[in-house]
Amino acid sequence: MKNNSIKIAILIAGWFLAGCSEKKEAVKPVEEAPVIETFTVKKEKLSTELRMPAELIGFQQVDIYAKVSSYVKELKVDIGSQVKKGQLLMILEAPETSSQLAAAASRLHSQEAVYMSSSSTYKRLFETSKVEGTISRNDLELAQGRKDSDYAQLQAAKASYKEVQSMMGYLQIRAPFDGIVTARNVNLGAYVGPAGKGSDLPLFTIQQQDKLRLSVYVPELYTGYLNNGDELVFTVKSLLGQTFKAKIARKSGALDAKLRSERVEMDVLNTTKKLLPGMVAEVLLPLNSKDSTFVVPKSAVVSSSEGIYVLKVDNHKTLRTKVQKGREFEERIEIFGDIVPNAKLVKTASEEIKDGTEVK
Repeated sequence: MKNNSIKIAILIAGWFLAGCSEKKEAVKPVEEAPVIETFTVKKEKLSTELRMPAELIGFQQVDIYAKVSSYVKELKVDIGSQVKKGQLLMILEAPETSSQLAAAASRLHSQEAVYMSSSSTYKRLFETSKVEGTISRNDLELAQGRKDSDYAQLQAAKASYKEVQSMMGYLQIRAPFDGIVTARNVNLGAYVGPAGKGSDLPLFTIQQQDKLRLSVYVPELYTGYLNNGDELVFTVKSLLGQTFKAKIARKSGALDAKLRSERVEMDVLNTTKKLLPGMVAEVLLPLNSKDSTFVVPKSAVVSSSEGIYVLKVDNHKTLRTKVQKGREFEERIEIFGDIVPNAKLVKTASEEIKDGTEVK
């Protein structure tokens, strides 16, 4: 009886354990396809703004050097002087050049006398030769040759005199255009010249400041959004709270080899003289699309070693589709590639999502 009771207890315990295992197997969860958020892609015109550093420079700027070796005799202007085109800025003194001018004038007068003598001799012989047998043809030809030679030497003397006279004109330094003297690097009595120690620095630097150039380098990606005549807004750090406007006047039409950017210049009227050449400005470039493009969230674009792509959903399965990135604005980005309107894309894409992943 005792053995039978033990056997019955063992059988009951076995049935209980078997029932528990069957219940555990019954509640085992069923694997389902992951829930992936998707969206429908549509075309739209993306309007963005790009802030770029720029530089203000004088519309015209020139460094003036001495043409001849000389000394500073008089200074007519100083830093900050407003000058007009043709205004006398400085008078130089060059004793050697003055001596050369006097010598050239003397040679010119001497050669004029020689030519007048040979010309008169030829004319007399020519008139006399009209009477047959009085002057030989050879003597007449010699007189004409001497006259022509003296005339050539007279022209050379005139050219030499004009050359030295022009050099004397360089002793007066005049303004090439209306502007402001922004630098003066010499004093009275200083030696200046086209070479040597006197040519290290320019005599003056003159800038036109009533009109300035605003120069900005636009990256290659954005060059197609700007055109001549577009009005831009810019600011400078020294004039906080003030904005200025300028229109695009020139584009270089080529990319800088180092920066891979195009130089764009705007003309800025500066009649109030608030803006100064050399100021650093910040330009606001409006990048408005001419045509509608596909704009998607940044999270939908994957950049990996395999390239740039989005995950397109076709028949409830993912398919990697290569694209090119365009402009970015906040959390959105332009894409270009094999995308059609109303296509479904995965909103939060990643490299972990492989091709053929089933999308619920």
